[in-house]
Amino acid sequence: MISNFFLRTAPLALAFILAAPAARAASQDYEFELVENEVKAGDQVIVAVKLFDKGTGAPVENAVIFAIRMDMAPDGMEAMTTSVEAMPSDQPGVYRFKTNLMMAGGWQLSLAAKVQGEAETVQSKLVLKAVQ
Repeated sequence: MISNFFLRTAPLALAFILAAPAARAASQDYEFELVENEVKAGDQVIVAVKLFDKGTGAPVENAVIFAIRMDMAPDGMEAMTTSVEAMPSDQPGVYRFKTNLMMAGGWQLSLAAKVQGEAETVQSKLVLKAVQ
């Protein structure tokens, strides 16, 4: 004979078990990576980054990047900022930005993005070098 308690709680326990895999992914499961660590200094520089799933290596498409900042923090000049404009890309998981890197040196690209289906924000600070 099956107890009344089991009949009432089994569906709830099954729901928790089935929902567990969906709760595994988080913002730390994704990573931005520079396509090139060194670029030529100038006023129309294109900086490209890849966003990928660290577990599978698969590119992440259609992320909504809502915070972009470029500054010279690596050279101790965080207040030295420049404009950054999102550009179209024809590669899956690659996001391109046009910026003005008029001064050679270390630059930091800070990004914040929402990945579809994830509650947390993916954030990254990538350091690149502008050369003459």
